[in-house]
Amino acid sequence: MAAEALVSEQRPRKPAWLKVPFPGGPRYLRLKAILRASGLHTVCEEARCPNIGECFQAGTATFMILGDVCSRACHFCAVRSGQPVGLDSEEPLRVAEVVRRLGLRHAVITSVTRDDLPDGGAAVFADAIHQIRGLSPTTSVEVLVPDFQGSQQALATLIAARPDILNHNLETVRRLYPRVRPNAVYERSLELLARAKALDPTIPTKSGLMVGLGETREELLEAMGDLVAVGCDILTIGQYLQPMPKLLPVARYYWPQEFRELAEEGQRLGLRHVEAGPLVRSSYHAESQIQNISGLVRRRTLG
Repeated sequence: MAAEALVSEQRPRKPAWLKVPFPGGPRYLRLKAILRASGLHTVCEEARCPNIGECFQAGTATFMILGDVCSRACHFCAVRSGQPVGLDSEEPLRVAEVVRRLGLRHAVITSVTRDDLPDGGAAVFADAIHQIRGLSPTTSVEVLVPDFQGSQQALATLIAARPDILNHNLETVRRLYPRVRPNAVYERSLELLARAKALDPTIPTKSGLMVGLGETREELLEAMGDLVAVGCDILTIGQYLQPMPKLLPVARYYWPQEFRELAEEGQRLGLRHVEAGPLVRSSYHAESQIQNISGLVRRRTLG
């Protein structure tokens, strides 16, 4: 790691490389209008992603299904938490229709966590994959899923739909789980990725880590090693940014050079591709990640 880390007795000041233009532009506004008219949610908006302006202007978004209320309350996430109510059976079709309208070559679907559902929403993910394949057969589909509370049947339902990439974020290092993700389990997240590989080794798996929450370099290397051990192919590493005052503060900001070093360490450990940078998020430049591991991704057909 670079020696010149930003350290302060008080909360560190956001560095210049994390400043992004205010979102706007005709394509940005058009996409927002399409999403509102379709009654769809995006994690870009709900989680207050700093890349929303760039991605919306480029005509891409990460669809968030299963509503906009999460049954968990992670201490880093701005998505509204509470008691979710009901399911929208038409949501997967509307996602597919917007994917077709936008002409997306790669679609990313995530969700709130729905611990109130027996399968955690796995069947809705599967339906969304099938609907997209039906309307846009050349579009690759990446899913960013919750842990389904460790349900093997829920994961099997999802894998049977054959997504092109399965993503489940580790988010942080083992030691920080009680503070950052109090309702999640580090080992359960690793187990999901391992089981996904066992169910279908041809589906590339992906995970993500945030930095700046108080982890050490050694803990990050341990987490990357754990991901390699369960066959994870792709890793994203980005800077944690406090999205709301009530959520965890930033412990420190990493320099761009540190992200480059982390990417090199991850590939040295055995990860096939590491996307690391201050503004990197789980689905940031997701389509280009597919190109970087094109040998791992095979197009899937229905049936």
